[in-house]
Amino acid sequence: MGDRIVISVKDNGNGIPKNMVDKIFQPFFTTKPTGQGTGLGLSLAYDIMKAHGADIKVETKEGESSTFIIQLQA
Repeated sequence: MGDRIVISVKDNGNGIPKNMVDKIFQPFFTTKPTGQGTGLGLSLAYDIMKAHGADIKVETKEGESSTFIIQLQA
């Protein structure tokens, strides 16, 4: 594997519950009420990054914060 560019974005939210972490990149997954969100944002971002040889993952501590880590080919 060659050089990579890493972008890390951390929020100050409440973290993602463990039972949801594996679902957040799935199409149509949302925690919003019916009709208030499509649940496509992270799924589309994930698919676009994979198509370009990039990677996105999340590290989260429930009750503290979440960090999204994007790795791009340099």
